[in-house]
Amino acid sequence: MSEARAGPWLALSVALLSAAALGYQILLMRWLAIAHWQPFAAMIISLALLGHGASGTALSLLRGWAVARFDALYPLCAAAFALAAPGCVTLAQTIPFNGLALVWDLRQLGWLAALYLCLALPFFFAACCFGLAFARHPAHIPRLYGADLFGAGLGAALAIGLLFLLPLPQALAAVAALGLVAAGLAALAGARRLRRLAGLAALGVLLAAVLDGTALQPSLNEYKGLAQALRLRDAAVIDQRHSPYGWLAVVESPTVPLRHAPGLSLHNSQEPPPQLGVFVDGDALGAITRAVDDPARLDWLGRMTSALPYVLLDGPRVLVLGAGAGMDVLQALHLGAQHVHAVEPNPQLLALLCEDYADYAGAPCADPRVRMTVGDARAALRGGGADYELIVWPLAESLGGAASGAFAAEENYALTVEAFVAALRRLAPGGLLALTRWEKLPPRDMLKLFATAVTALEREGAAEPGARLAAIRGWSTGTLLVARDPFDAARIARLRDFAEGLGFDPVHYPGMPADEANRYSLLARPWAFEGARALLSPARAQFLRDYKFDLRPASDDRPYFAHFFRWRALPELWALRGQGAAVLFDAGYLLLLAALAQALPLSLLLILAPLLALPRGAAAGGSRTRPALYFLCLGLAFLLIEIACLARLKLLVGQPLLAITVGLAGFLCFAGLGSLQAQRFDPDPARFPPRLRRIVAGIALALGWHVLVVALALHWGGALALPWRALLGLLSIAPLAFLMGMPFPLGLSRLARSQPAFVPWAWGINGCASVLAALLALLLAIDLGLPATLLIAWLLYALAALCWPLPRDPGAADAARPRGKLLRFPSFFTPPAARSARGSAAG
Repeated sequence: MSEARAGPWLALSVALLSAAALGYQILLMRWLAIAHWQPFAAMIISLALLGHGASGTALSLLRGWAVARFDALYPLCAAAFALAAPGCVTLAQTIPFNGLALVWDLRQLGWLAALYLCLALPFFFAACCFGLAFARHPAHIPRLYGADLFGAGLGAALAIGLLFLLPLPQALAAVAALGLVAAGLAALAGARRLRRLAGLAALGVLLAAVLDGTALQPSLNEYKGLAQALRLRDAAVIDQRHSPYGWLAVVESPTVPLRHAPGLSLHNSQEPPPQLGVFVDGDALGAITRAVDDPARLDWLGRMTSALPYVLLDGPRVLVLGAGAGMDVLQALHLGAQHVHAVEPNPQLLALLCEDYADYAGAPCADPRVRMTVGDARAALRGGGADYELIVWPLAESLGGAASGAFAAEENYALTVEAFVAALRRLAPGGLLALTRWEKLPPRDMLKLFATAVTALEREGAAEPGARLAAIRGWSTGTLLVARDPFDAARIARLRDFAEGLGFDPVHYPGMPADEANRYSLLARPWAFEGARALLSPARAQFLRDYKFDLRPASDDRPYFAHFFRWRALPELWALRGQGAAVLFDAGYLLLLAALAQALPLSLLLILAPLLALPRGAAAGGSRTRPALYFLCLGLAFLLIEIACLARLKLLVGQPLLAITVGLAGFLCFAGLGSLQAQRFDPDPARFPPRLRRIVAGIALALGWHVLVVALALHWGGALALPWRALLGLLSIAPLAFLMGMPFPLGLSRLARSQPAFVPWAWGINGCASVLAALLALLLAIDLGLPATLLIAWLLYALAALCWPLPRDPGAADAARPRGKLLRFPSFFTPPAARSARGSAAG
């Protein structure tokens, strides 16, 4: 393949393949969120980096052989990506991995490793193509690198667009077919027979991919709500929607009617009307209730724990933070609300309720008392003054997912101290906040909500937070009320009558005696009542420190409300592993730990161990320790900052998938621009340490810029439309990503000049660190918070700047100076013969 003919076709091929790889990465996040749960999103970044790191190692070992066969290997690797992408997803369906069984079934560690290796393979083939292109055409690296970056940005938009147009299986097949198109374009400049073969294969697989993607449909985890519902006789999915907001499924069960009424009193004897089950990503159960002519048939809505605020308020104006399938709106209207404003981040759900099933549900959106809008909870709480007498947080999770701790690693900015403070400021005089959660044993959610509310009230200046709190529990749910003003005697009397009449146990109200705490849903002891008292006492800090679960209030800096795991509980989990009860204790956090435990040996095996076969490079001089530490710090720091910033973007943008897409594309593109800028710097080795120190200082300033822009955007522009919030998020990370793209190529360029035999080691160590950092970042954010994670990352950059100074021997520094034209990054992909020819020509 000649240089002249290779340029445009190869650049276009690299762009398309990069788009396919990043699009596949985002779609795979969606696939794993459906098949398992959302914590796998971080795992996908780790998978991609594992594939990229392993490809760099392979090309380092086979550099000369691979470059000599570029015309055949590049299209072959691109086609291998196209086939491996759907093939590995299909193979992953057969791996019997269940993350919730990790505690009692150690075989799941092996299945997790198999899943890791299986899903990393497509990224390996895609990265091989990029490395081969750089190696074969070193003179065109800026063009090819730019095509790679442009294609990656295109891939992020492509994934979102495909999810709006196609079901997830067909979207996965489409991005896989794009890999074959890339192979065909690369073959256009090669042999005629290869060109025809690639073109026919691309066309055939593209058509097959669009027409049939059924084999890529994710199999649901058996603990998910939809999997449980479909076990009912004659139950079936009658409607479904696909979009970036999730896979929405509507289930009908004509033989065994669905009865979704969380928190319904055991004293209730009224049968609810027929319902249609609604599931998002196979979980988060809600129900559309069929309209009835007689309003009395809906009286059961007043016999749930979530009905408590309507007993204390007369005709309130209500804000519902998550319309869901409409039950909370229906409850508010039936119990006397004069106006209901419901916000819902998923427009699919609103379309179901207001359009597709409007007749079935009684056209709630057409009711003049109702206003439905698309938006997230935090955006709805920003802005205006005291607008509502009642703000409701509905019960949005399924019992199985909540009890298992599947959401432990998922950011939830609606249940933080800052969210409570914002909600209190939106309440009219006498207004209430109402939050309903599943009841667990030992109690966790209710007590953590209580601790969060106490902290929020104290921030608002409440001298006696306990006077503004009330809570009850039933056999399955508990409801907490947070009042703008202290509860008076009349409201307390209504609360007691409501609880006693329906058999609910009070957890707390001002002046509550201990003998009312545990009378109906009997427990061994009144844990929730005792915990509430402790949280209102001077011994709160000691109670939080000694409790079996982590009840520290969630905050915007540590927004993991569903994280309750503590290491001291692990022996008890291990003791319960044979009884199956361990699935009820925070398996999501353990899943992340297990993934990290798998990533470490796999990274060492696939990235670093093969490099032992490379020459030791003793002739190059110098120590490996300092360069190794340098590239290890860079690999850890980059991903720590990226993951922490992605979490912060979720708060600003609101929609998680869009935030991840904007964040990934932004970091990739701007870091790439920083890398290209670094190639233009003066190659004098003496300039390396001061330049690196200035870059690290700039990263510190850019981190401050990111924090400042996000804070100002939340304060002044948090109520803007979604695209504007996404743009502000992108602007907050642009300078940071640009500077973070410089240290790696600078260090690699220095190493290529002074110790070229160590370059593959640097590439492998950086890849190994990146694989681990993708998971380590989330664990640090959960345990220490997002600001601490960013600080640790910057300290790693500072350590990198200090650990690799110039050699003390001036002669060594002189020997390290380039003699002739600077070899452009990545120089270790350049064939030895080409390097010799360049050196001779320059000399």
